[in-house]
Amino acid sequence: MNIILATVQVPFFRGGAEILCANLQAQLLARGHQVDTVAVPFKWYPAETLLQSMVSARMLDLQEVNGQKVDLLIGLKFPAYYARHENKVMWLLHQHRQAYDLWNTPFGDIQNWPDAEWVRETIWSADCRFLAEPRARYTISRNVSDRLQKYNGLRSEPLYHPPSSYEKLGCQDWEPFIFYPSRITGMKRQELLVEAARYLKSNAHIVFAGSGNAVETEALHKLVRRLGVEARVRFEGYITEHRKIELLSQCSAVYFGAYDEDYGYVTLEAMFSAKPVLTFSDSGGALEFVQDGYNGYVLEADARALAEKIDRLVTDRSLSQQLGRNGLKTMHEKRISWDHVIETLLGNGHA
Repeated sequence: MNIILATVQVPFFRGGAEILCANLQAQLLARGHQVDTVAVPFKWYPAETLLQSMVSARMLDLQEVNGQKVDLLIGLKFPAYYARHENKVMWLLHQHRQAYDLWNTPFGDIQNWPDAEWVRETIWSADCRFLAEPRARYTISRNVSDRLQKYNGLRSEPLYHPPSSYEKLGCQDWEPFIFYPSRITGMKRQELLVEAARYLKSNAHIVFAGSGNAVETEALHKLVRRLGVEARVRFEGYITEHRKIELLSQCSAVYFGAYDEDYGYVTLEAMFSAKPVLTFSDSGGALEFVQDGYNGYVLEADARALAEKIDRLVTDRSLSQQLGRNGLKTMHEKRISWDHVIETLLGNGHA
């Protein structure tokens, strides 16, 4: 099949969405399909630029290119999923959340714009209309499906996919540290893990990997110094995939503190590494995998409670190992594989 993946690209930025798209393309190519990605440059501010992006995406006609028929269009991200095609399947990463669940929260921005209500209503209206077009609708998680149903009245099916290099993940050791590989930003809540460090009673320490903007990164470093937990916390900054796999294989547990995450690769990376996960009741996508007391712990966002669980996992290796084994079992039970993803997307992409 000739397949086009429709997504967006924020210049100079590469995150989970970009990695997913690249992995999907690679997996389709490996199965003998001709595949390319159409990535629309995306800037979400000011309002005029955002709305122009929506119009531009809708004007894309990808039925055929250079005289060659495009058999299937897979729409991934706002507003690229507006592109026109008679045989379109949606695998929704996420909508423009600032117009939905992040509206009037510290993580939103549209509510502060002139004509904010009108901009939000315009996005809602366009999503309701154009997301009803695909032959089949999938999302990357139940969390994303629930939002689509809640705000737009559209049903969809979660289709889970594995993280990058998941075949290389595994458990090698159980050293007394908690690992958190993630971009440093407020929504990922690294600060809660730092605050938990001052309540630790065991010899546990914390390892962060990932970068962020200078302001938020420096604020986190200042918090470490202010709380006097420098001996407990280590920042590795940006690391290679090989180093991440190594740290996942060696830690006692993995922390996933993000607020209302769409999916959360960290959770899956931990479970494929047979390590328990510490997360919160408002962390979103992670809750589709983490079962409290079975393969990790689901807590309220409280530093003392978090420290208590860290101490328990670090000092009771047999418990950590059992929870980790259960996490790996969860991955197999939920059929987290690219074979399942491709089979599902293409099975609903034929006319």
